Amino acid sequence: MPAPTSPPSQTPSFTIVPAEIDAAESAAVLRVYFSELCRRYYSRPITDEDVDAAIADEPGADLRPPTGVFLLARQSGVVAGCVGVRWLTAYAELTKMFVLPEFRGTGLAPRLLAAAEDRARSHGSPEMRLGTRLDLVEARGLYRRSGYREIDRYGDDPYAECWFAKPLLPQDD
Repeated sequence: MPAPTSPPSQTPSFTIVPAEIDAAESAAVLRVYFSELCRRYYSRPITDEDVDAAIADEPGADLRPPTGVFLLARQSGVVAGCVGVRWLTAYAELTKMFVLPEFRGTGLAPRLLAAAEDRARSHGSPEMRLGTRLDLVEARGLYRRSGYREIDRYGDDPYAECWFAKPLLPQDD
């Protein structure tokens, strides 16, 4: 009798495509994103007003051409996560990267990051930068595993506590 075999491992299939940042699906995933950020930032229960204020602080209107792009990830048509890329003069900036809790552990985060990097590369950006918070340990680990290195502070994000960069184009030796 042949030995039992385990079923083949299947990697979930996701589509990652540009979306309007103010579309209903985008607004819904961003509300969950900002709710989680607020929950982790404040040492008290959060309110709808806290989330509304966070959204107002970072509206993301520049995450559309010609100044950027906003990407939504879907699995079987269901929104699973998002990421934004801003086109700045000397580099691209990663922002609003988020995987909905029910899709965590599926490998979507590295795929979102790679899709954002591909967009930045296609735009001609030589480097991707980002600012994040110390309490977002999972994100910081992902960035390090993905080749990002810590850099000095840049920009004026009042919530960022650490900054990362990764070259996107071949470096001259």
